[in-house]
Amino acid sequence: MSDSEGSSDLGGSQKGTPISPAHADEQHGLIDGVPATPAAAATVFGEQLPRAEEFVRILADTGISHGLIGPREAPRLWDRHVLNCALVHYLIPADARGQRVLDIGSGAGLPGLALAIARPDLEVHLVEPLSRRTGWLSGVVAQLDLDNVVIHTARAESMWDRITAPWVTARAVSGIVQLAQWTLPLLTPRGSLLALKGSRAAAELAEHRAALQRLGVVHADVEPIGEGMVADPTIVLRVTIGDAIDRRLFRNLASSSAGSARRRMDRPRGGRSSGSSPRDQGRRAR
Repeated sequence: MSDSEGSSDLGGSQKGTPISPAHADEQHGLIDGVPATPAAAATVFGEQLPRAEEFVRILADTGISHGLIGPREAPRLWDRHVLNCALVHYLIPADARGQRVLDIGSGAGLPGLALAIARPDLEVHLVEPLSRRTGWLSGVVAQLDLDNVVIHTARAESMWDRITAPWVTARAVSGIVQLAQWTLPLLTPRGSLLALKGSRAAAELAEHRAALQRLGVVHADVEPIGEGMVADPTIVLRVTIGDAIDRRLFRNLASSSAGSARRRMDRPRGGRSSGSSPRDQGRRAR
């Protein structure tokens, strides 16, 4: 190679210069693969912020390597995922100390773990049918030293006769009617399902309000949370039941499971999903 050819490689044009992984991270707002902590996180998590930051680091690491979070989501772990989920805690009264929350189809712990970190006064149960996910969740709970989390390898409907709570949460699980069919029997009288939804939440509610009423819903509305605090507020479809629901109605509905739609998307063609193990059910992670 001539001197002139060598100088062209080292000249002013950088088009052929490879970008190091560290520089690539910086271009995407990442430091060592982890997004910087936004100012709103301190407000949402308060003194629990260090735990929330560690949760984000875990999601950026094993959350991605285990296939629970897409690799392209790394720059948006705070805004689109952890903060988006943690904002739900503002809908649960501060005087609800010790109250139970059931998070259905927990996946990567969103919203359940984000809620448990933001509100250590709550008892949060993560209900997830895939054992490979609950195994990961158990490790995360231990790493974060959370003592207010219980993990269940189970489907929502299998929990109907085992546990109830005044609050049920779910994110990206199913349409509101199917989700209500899975979760309303888990609620105590006057309890509420808090379903994290997108921009179509109002239209979805308008379309299915009558169906929800037939299931025993007495009040339903769409609530944006975090306006003025984050760029994109969390949209929650809150569904509240009355003093009682007809459980026979739910038992007569076609059997299915919360998280099944997500499980079908994750399952390779021709593959088999992981089953739940009885010994995994109801494990308390310390």
